[in-house]
Amino acid sequence: MSRPRVLLADDHRMVAEALKSLLEQEFELVGVVEDGRQLVETARHLRPDVIVADITMPHLNGIDALTQLKRDNPDVRVVFLTMHKDAAYARRALDAGARGYVLKHSAQAELFLAVRAALEGETYITPTLAGEVFHALKISPEHPVNPVGALTPRQREILQLFAEGFPTKEIASRLDISPRTVEFHKYQLMDSLKLQSSAELIHFAIKNGIVAV
Repeated sequence: MSRPRVLLADDHRMVAEALKSLLEQEFELVGVVEDGRQLVETARHLRPDVIVADITMPHLNGIDALTQLKRDNPDVRVVFLTMHKDAAYARRALDAGARGYVLKHSAQAELFLAVRAALEGETYITPTLAGEVFHALKISPEHPVNPVGALTPRQREILQLFAEGFPTKEIASRLDISPRTVEFHKYQLMDSLKLQSSAELIHFAIKNGIVAV
């Protein structure tokens, strides 16, 4: 009987190696990628049964990568394995369609549980956050006021690349749009988020986990 196929996405090589050894005990690990764009391309090609991904990754964060993958395959199963202990991140992940949310320090104990749940079409949330997350879902079934959630996928892409230090021309080249369009999105972002400078825009991206410090 074949083992479930898992794709791993994490930009920290030592962490990825440890997770690789852990996952290979029970699953067929079909690949390891280091950024969000690689994740989208590789997942589309390999079609794994479950994806285990970090949230904060270069070029495209895990949540936005999931949003892109959902357009092609609504049934894609993603378990996020992250350092983010804030329930707001878990809410964003669930809103995007994640099947699991596990904290890295709990990986050895909980990762298999989360992947198995995803394979069975269920959702696993680390117990330390589950109560807060489900309480928020109960009192606010609609999306809460969330400045990140209000951004379009294109705006989040541009914000992440800008905060990672890429100049306008390179962002335009990577996204196959004009530099003027990049600048338009940037100032639209600043306007909608009520930010006054590029420095504030970068601070917002770091604070909300769109880029790593």
